[in-house]
Amino acid sequence: MKRYEELAGLLAGDIRSGAYAAGTRLPSIRTLTAQYRINASTAFRAYYLLEEKGMVRARPRSGYYVTAPALALPVSAHAPSARRNARVASRLDVSELVFEVLDALQDPAIVPLGSAFAAPALFPLQSLGKSLARAARRIHLQGATAHLSQGDATLRQQIALRYLGMGMSQPAGELIVTSGALEALNLCLSSVAQPGDLVAVESPGFYAGLQALERLKMKALEIPVLPQGGLDLAVLAEALKRHPVKACWFMTSFQNPTGTSMAEEKKKALVDLLARHDIPLIEDDVYGELYFGNRAPLPAKAFDSKGLVMHCSSFSKTLAPGYRVGWVSPGRFGERIERLKLMTTLSASLPAQLAVADYLQRGGYDRHLRRLRHAMESQLSGMLAAVARHFPAGIRVSQPGGGYFLWMEFEPGFDALLLHQRALEHGISVAPGPIFSARRRFGHCLRLNYGHPADARFEAAMQTLGLLIRLQPPYDA
Repeated sequence: MKRYEELAGLLAGDIRSGAYAAGTRLPSIRTLTAQYRINASTAFRAYYLLEEKGMVRARPRSGYYVTAPALALPVSAHAPSARRNARVASRLDVSELVFEVLDALQDPAIVPLGSAFAAPALFPLQSLGKSLARAARRIHLQGATAHLSQGDATLRQQIALRYLGMGMSQPAGELIVTSGALEALNLCLSSVAQPGDLVAVESPGFYAGLQALERLKMKALEIPVLPQGGLDLAVLAEALKRHPVKACWFMTSFQNPTGTSMAEEKKKALVDLLARHDIPLIEDDVYGELYFGNRAPLPAKAFDSKGLVMHCSSFSKTLAPGYRVGWVSPGRFGERIERLKLMTTLSASLPAQLAVADYLQRGGYDRHLRRLRHAMESQLSGMLAAVARHFPAGIRVSQPGGGYFLWMEFEPGFDALLLHQRALEHGISVAPGPIFSARRRFGHCLRLNYGHPADARFEAAMQTLGLLIRLQPPYDA
């Protein structure tokens, strides 16, 4: 990372943390050069980068001032709230509701604010296509059948290098390549729990996790996610004393749907807690490299010394949507997971694996990630600005530090499912809160995707959403 990018990251972190309030004048170029021992050109380039992200604005002969938080603060002075208790859902039936919401995304005319994916234009699909063509020419019979269940050796080596870049030692020989992270997560779940078992999940949490429990006839123990800091460890600790939990399925960084993350010391505390109870953790980390700060947050896996953490990730959210290339670092459960894979899908697509491996070997991935993070951070600012312009005051809005989801909490009595239905009539999709709960809670909450450019179509959709919200109780009074 270049020096000006490091400085921009430090200043962006201070802005997001509230150290520099909305409208505050930032340190002068002279102050920055003296404080950080840099030249004026580096300081200017840092401010230019923050200006491109929409976080600061230059005033002639005055300096640079904070803009991005000013767009968010009028919307809400508080993050979304959370109930601090654990609840068991003995029977899950969330799938029909999820399918109803997802079906709307098949229509390209729909503005995809409820989507779980970012805009295709943000990904190097042309370069990946060239890598796929090169890979196809290199496939031969022996290579097509080697390493079937574990995955292509070159790709696993490249993934191991990604771990090394985070300061983690991960032998390539232990990794298992899967058809996207979702297969990895499902394989992990099946390897440590049986029908009727109780699995701890986040609330609100990833709906595909709830669907997996429903399909496998398992029960969900919902652990609340706090607005600041992620999973409520106190509630989890008490729940583990009272319930026979067989496994946990958590997203510790840029959680879907809230966008919140656990601090690294809290991730360590989570791993230590589960180790005391000998309970495995299925860690969903598909957004870990979409951070807005200076470095990727360490996953809980980094603090695992007993092999209890199964770390799952994917290139679907960061590089190659549609290629379905994911993986798992399985800890002590590698043999079980590999055998389950042999009995189900056998292997992830070899051409897709080779294409991703070819792209990674050519060295453009980190450069692409920097551009992608820049776009996401700018689009987050654009969405917060649109919320401030068009939505009623007093709505609680999350402040994610990465990923591409914004979680919103409206006043009690608001019906997010009704908004979802009315928005579809206007060609807009949203993700209503009840799909993120085993017990269909969060009926007054909404997840929006800021992974698409804030263009005229987006602006019109946000304006329409604001009008639809104002037509519903309690905002129609």
